Amino acid sequence: MERAASALLTDLYQLTMLQSYHRSGMHAPAVFEFFVRSQGPRSFLVAAGLEQALDYLATLAVEPFEVEQLRALGRFDPGFLAALAGLRFTGDVDAVPEGTIVFAGEPLLRVRAPLPQAQLVESRIVNLLHYQTMVASKAARCVLAARGRRLVDFGMRRSHGAEAALLAARATWLAGFDGTATLQAGLRLGIPVFGTMAHSFVQAHASEQQAFEAYARACPEHVTFLIDTYDTEAAARLVAQISPGLERAGAHVEAVRIDSGDLGACARRVRAILDEGGCPHIGIFASGNLDEAQVDALARAGAPIQGYGVGTRMNTSADAPYLDCAYKLVDYAGRPTLKLSSGKATWPGAKQVFRRHGPRGAMLSDLVALEGEQDSGLPLLQPVMRAGRRIDAQGGLPAARALLRAQLDALPAPLRRLDEVAAYPVIVSDALDALARQVRASLNPAPRQPAHG
Repeated sequence: MERAASALLTDLYQLTMLQSYHRSGMHAPAVFEFFVRSQGPRSFLVAAGLEQALDYLATLAVEPFEVEQLRALGRFDPGFLAALAGLRFTGDVDAVPEGTIVFAGEPLLRVRAPLPQAQLVESRIVNLLHYQTMVASKAARCVLAARGRRLVDFGMRRSHGAEAALLAARATWLAGFDGTATLQAGLRLGIPVFGTMAHSFVQAHASEQQAFEAYARACPEHVTFLIDTYDTEAAARLVAQISPGLERAGAHVEAVRIDSGDLGACARRVRAILDEGGCPHIGIFASGNLDEAQVDALARAGAPIQGYGVGTRMNTSADAPYLDCAYKLVDYAGRPTLKLSSGKATWPGAKQVFRRHGPRGAMLSDLVALEGEQDSGLPLLQPVMRAGRRIDAQGGLPAARALLRAQLDALPAPLRRLDEVAAYPVIVSDALDALARQVRASLNPAPRQPAHG
């Protein structure tokens, strides 16, 4: 199996800590959990990125040439480098399925492995889960805003690198988008691809009519004309004029795209022009720095727009460009551990999340409990890897997409609102709370009373 990423795509301190573990003989089993501390301006999050995280773990290895690169740094001793050369991931992973709606304070992934292995993978695991969860969460809001209208990922050119462009296309399709403009995402991941034309195409021709007719002849199926290069309304009249002839020649004009200006007002004028010109079948597709807020506003105003291209603001999650997430040690060698850091305290021990549902399947609350506790709710964390080997997922990306669609239907109405953040009950079990108090007490024992007499 081809490596998903170099084991050295990590922070330096992972290797310095591993060298210390090696010298101290600290190889006992450790449990780390990935979670989000705060949802920010989101009423809910969507778990995504697990597939890539498991690919990374399944192929984790330090190659001989990488050992030599580390040796050249002069920071690592020969014994540690020899041990590192044979490192593989042999642990267990449990995680919430991709497409699951999740909330702050809940573990989304749990790693149980020898301490050096579980420690080394921290940086890349956070890197992979953070980005797709962030994008999928914003994309799901766009899906709610669109109210069934077509959504296409337009964000490749302003994504932060090639990997981000592909992962964003994946995350948006998981969230319910209809497809992407990123061709390689379609070829690699089987996501439907969509495309129109650029303003430069129109500019390269002597006239808009020449540009439209040339494009329709070259790509006669699923034709969409970009009509705001010069005069949007004049271009709409031109489309109405030439479309019957193009249809007779075998080119099917599906839509026109507007990429600038007051999209709602412009769409209404274009709709009227197309209808008056005998082209009610030609739809309107809008793009141009859109996100869920603008899509929602256009939909609420009844703008005659059948689809949206959403890019920059979604792929960069512009209103919340990061998640406050972490991957923390919760147990080492059978000893529950926690952090007491101000604003960053953690809960000890391996955990499970149970989701409780009400009538007609509506989500009611989540219970964060210790692993092994029982509850009437649905356990969210499921086995996905055992002894370093993946457990085959049923359905892959299409199944994750279907799962999220069902979960959005079960989402309480206040959490579906886009204009305010609503709270969802995430409860801590009594047993987990008792364990936390016990561990805190062991770290801060009561002061000894002074002797008298």
